[in-house]
Amino acid sequence: MAYVLGVDVGTTRTTAAVCRLDGARDAEIALVVPSFLQLTDAGTFSVGEFDSSGWAATGFARRVGDAVPFSLGPETCPAEELTALLIMWVIGEVVAREGEQPRHVAVSHPAGWGPYRRGQLYAALRAVGVHDVTLVPEPFAAAENHAVRSRVLPDSSLAVFSLGSHAFSASVVRRSQSRTFELVNHVEGIDHHTGGDFDDLLAALVRGRLGKDGVVSVAECEAAKRAFGPSVVISGVEITRDEFVEEIRPSVDHLVCTFVRALGAVQPDAVLLVGGGCRMPGIGDALSAAVDCRVLAEAAPEHSVAKGAAVAARLVVVGPESEPEPLETSVLVHTREASLRFPVGEIVSPDDEEFTAPPPRPPVDVSPLDLPPRRVKRVASALNPVGRRSSSKSKNDD
Repeated sequence: MAYVLGVDVGTTRTTAAVCRLDGARDAEIALVVPSFLQLTDAGTFSVGEFDSSGWAATGFARRVGDAVPFSLGPETCPAEELTALLIMWVIGEVVAREGEQPRHVAVSHPAGWGPYRRGQLYAALRAVGVHDVTLVPEPFAAAENHAVRSRVLPDSSLAVFSLGSHAFSASVVRRSQSRTFELVNHVEGIDHHTGGDFDDLLAALVRGRLGKDGVVSVAECEAAKRAFGPSVVISGVEITRDEFVEEIRPSVDHLVCTFVRALGAVQPDAVLLVGGGCRMPGIGDALSAAVDCRVLAEAAPEHSVAKGAAVAARLVVVGPESEPEPLETSVLVHTREASLRFPVGEIVSPDDEEFTAPPPRPPVDVSPLDLPPRRVKRVASALNPVGRRSSSKSKNDD
């Protein structure tokens, strides 16, 4: 069955979603792997597997365009090359499962990237054989994913609150008359706590109960943070929801204040929660108290960007069609009333007025930077499970 692919390379996890061309417009998750590349002593790359004898690289997706490369033992690899290698591997895994190549691939990227960073990633993707690709800003992908489930009228604005393991951003996007999204405002958080910092805060709370000799698992804290009930038990210590919310309140207030400043004078129709950090208790309630609109999230907000990228890839292939009926879906709607903290969201029905289809969406014109050839092709060959690193003589033959 023909399909398109959306890929979201995060600092912790990489998610791939597929969207069928002859089926529903919504996307489904196809693959989730750690954003972890390792060069083994045998000269091959592995994805998501740790081997103490190799050299590992993580967090490279956010460093695309950085002049300082990653050092992996005998190799030095720029961040864009590692990102392209991971995307190439993900595409190969999906192709093996689907039995055919995707018709198009959309890759998400931070909204703050300019032409240089996008051009660097385009060039690296071309070097590893990924040509039919579109780069989509993360808030656009989140908005496209939301538009599949709820009608977004022209000139409507959506705010995107994105909180991941190591990154925070606040964005406002507006849907144009041509039914594409345009960026109104965007703020990248620099000195804000993110998901990994909240793991540490929860671990410190548990360690304070255990004493200085207590051992706390950070992985256990991360899992508990994402699925907080009335209380959680970590390393034999019970932490209530209210205790954790009180512990993180200053950090959450800092995030919400930055988000409100990013909104400015814009009154969005809804706030979309994106990223695994939005699973934490207190985030939705704090935002609901600060804005006068719905605050929405999927059951798995960390998958929203990948699914939206797949929806965007489908639009590139088939173009805009008539507005679909909103899909029934479970969302988290955080309200100011504690009794309605996690109800199932309502789908707003469109007005009864006659809907006129907009003009066809213009084709996507991508003009990546034409950069000189790089050494990524030689590095990509190391993904082959057989073969070894090239000799020092061949390394100089560029």
